Amino acid sequence: MTKKHIDEISGVETTGHEWDGIRELNNPMPRWWVITFYLCIIWAVVYMILYPAWPLINSATSGVLGYSSRAEIAEEMAIAASEKSEYVDRIAQMPVEEISQHPDLLQFAMAGGSAAFKVNCVQCHGSGAQGAPGYPNLNDDDWLWGGDINAIHQTIAHGVRFDGDDDSRFSEMPAFKDMLEPAEIRQVAAYVYSLTGEPSDSALVAPGKQVFVDNCEACHGEDARGDVDFGAPNLADAIWFYGDSEAEIAAQIAKPKHGVMPAWAGRLGDPVIKQLAVFIHSLGGGQ
Repeated sequence: MTKKHIDEISGVETTGHEWDGIRELNNPMPRWWVITFYLCIIWAVVYMILYPAWPLINSATSGVLGYSSRAEIAEEMAIAASEKSEYVDRIAQMPVEEISQHPDLLQFAMAGGSAAFKVNCVQCHGSGAQGAPGYPNLNDDDWLWGGDINAIHQTIAHGVRFDGDDDSRFSEMPAFKDMLEPAEIRQVAAYVYSLTGEPSDSALVAPGKQVFVDNCEACHGEDARGDVDFGAPNLADAIWFYGDSEAEIAAQIAKPKHGVMPAWAGRLGDPVIKQLAVFIHSLGGGQ
């Protein structure tokens, strides 16, 4: 037998493998590590036998125990739905304005409405319901169609300018570029801007007011504070939907933008719509 080489520096026997003058030390793994390694292999084999493990073309091995994570989740969801059914049924049979009179229902509706808002509404209105240009801020006091809880419920349920719902809220500001001269549009934009700010040319305000009386007062009101019956916004509160500059106001007068909100009643059902209405009304902006 040949004498095995001992590394001069470490004093450890080498394996006999050598690459470019570099010898491999023979350092076997600790016994506890080797035992653990084999135990893991045994555990993995047992797991594959007992539980679903190997994917097949259209399914997977079911395992001896027949366990299914999907079945477990379905069972948990069924239990949760059963526990919630009492509250959901009571909310379904109750007018939305009466929910706040029952503390247990109010707590349930607030939690359910918050969850439904995070799933369905944050994409447009933001995670804090603060809105964005073209998407209403639900925290302020400016409500195009009314901010009481019944009005909020109606808007959520049937949407705004949604063709798929006959009860959808509908109003449409005409494009005044076809009715007014460019100079008149600048004048009325200056007047509207003067209600909350300092226009670029104060000489345009007086003639702009007359243009407003002749063309805009019917919807926005004599005091320009809007009308919820028409969905006409309040122009005197410094809250703007499509921009607050004089140029943006003029652009909206000339060729207005009209947003669309889907009707949620057919997607979520009335109990969830009521919970959403309660939650949104609680944000502080509702009447």
